[in-house]
Amino acid sequence: MTNGVEDIGYGRQFAGWYDRLIPDDEVTAEAVKGLLALHPAPEAGTIELGVGTGRIAVPLSESVGRVTGVDSSPEMLDAMRVKLKERGDVTPVHGDIRSYTSDSRYGLVYCVCATLSLLHTPEDQQLAVRRAADLLAPGGRLVIETHNKPPILELHEGRKRTTYFVPYPEPGTGVQTHSTLLDGDLWHCSHILYQADGTTRVGSELTRLTTPEEIDAYARAAGLEPETHLSRWDGTPYNEQSPMFVCCYVKS
Repeated sequence: MTNGVEDIGYGRQFAGWYDRLIPDDEVTAEAVKGLLALHPAPEAGTIELGVGTGRIAVPLSESVGRVTGVDSSPEMLDAMRVKLKERGDVTPVHGDIRSYTSDSRYGLVYCVCATLSLLHTPEDQQLAVRRAADLLAPGGRLVIETHNKPPILELHEGRKRTTYFVPYPEPGTGVQTHSTLLDGDLWHCSHILYQADGTTRVGSELTRLTTPEEIDAYARAAGLEPETHLSRWDGTPYNEQSPMFVCCYVKS
């Protein structure tokens, strides 16, 4: 822990190849377009909790103006700073999303790509949602995207462990994941990235699976009003088969 920030080591594992885990530019473009559509007032400010390498914040800033990006990983923030030399307007902030505070209030607070699930207890997840709610201006919107529990359980077909491979467009590339379900709704994944030059990269992550109803309860306890559940950024309503879900909340 440095300056009150607990770093779980995610960036030390993934910062150098995080963007290769999500190589489809259309996925990023759809998320950016969806967040732009959900932004109630770009002039009221924007903050991302768990900004990572800026995969979303950097292109989003080109449409909404400056984005504040909070992350507990110095390595991820450094990777984003490299991108910012060429494009975007993001202010990197080294902070813990469970405890980060600011005098500023924002029209849009968002926490995407399963960042919330990297907090391993309901109590910590609740803390993060409460911090997000406190950062919202009246009328502002909180948007959370994370893993959808039902399809992950279905993927395991009743087993605790399974392995699957996701091929990439380039020949000889893709990600193999060794997936394990643990007690307490915890999900451990070890990823092996196979690259075209024959090299590999390995990283592991532990996340806590949630449901939209659970996040709704966090939001209500933080004084927010649930708005909608989506399965995709294009506005498709939530369904249990979608691998991710998006929840939206408004501060009165």
